[in-house]
Amino acid sequence: MKPVILLISLLLSSVAAASNTAPPCPESLNHSFRKLHSSDDVNICDLHTGGPILFVNTASYCGFTPQLKELEALHQKYQSKGLRVIGFSSDDFNQEEKDEEKAAKICFYNFGVTFTMLASTHVKGSNANSVYKYLAAASGKTPTWNFNKYVMAGDGETISHYMSGEKPLGSALENNIRELLEN
Repeated sequence: MKPVILLISLLLSSVAAASNTAPPCPESLNHSFRKLHSSDDVNICDLHTGGPILFVNTASYCGFTPQLKELEALHQKYQSKGLRVIGFSSDDFNQEEKDEEKAAKICFYNFGVTFTMLASTHVKGSNANSVYKYLAAASGKTPTWNFNKYVMAGDGETISHYMSGEKPLGSALENNIRELLEN
C-alpha cells in the first residue's frame, strides 16, 4: 500500500510542478540582439516568462520620446506580475541618435529606463529584424512611426498593435496588459 501512496504522491507533485512552469518560448522570439550601448547579447526567449511582452520601437529625437518615462512606469508597475517591456532602438524614421553612447544616455539617464533596450535595428520593410517581421505578419500592422507598440500574450500567438499616440498608462494598451496578466 505504501508504494501506491508514494507513487500517487509523486505523480501529483510532478503535475503541480509542471503547471507552474512558463510555457515554452515561441520560436518567433528565439533570436538574440545586442543590448543598447553594451557588448552583451540577449535572447528574447531569456526574457520570456510566459507573461505578456510589450515591444516598442524607440528613437531618441522623436516627439514621442517622452513616452519612455511612461513605458518605464508601466514596466515598474507590472514587471513583478510577469510583464516584460523590450525597446528596439531604430533609425528607420531618421530620428535615432547615431552615437549609441548618446542614445543610451537619453534612455537610461534622461528617462530612467531600466527595461531591456536593444541596440539600433530595423523594424520595418525587408530589412526588419526577425522579431518585428513576425510582429508585423501576426498583427497585420507594420510600424508607421516611432513608438508603435505590440503586446504579445504569453502564448506568443495573440498580438495587439497600438499606434505611436497610444500612451502607455491609463489607456487601452494598459488595459490589455492588465487583462493578459489576470488570465
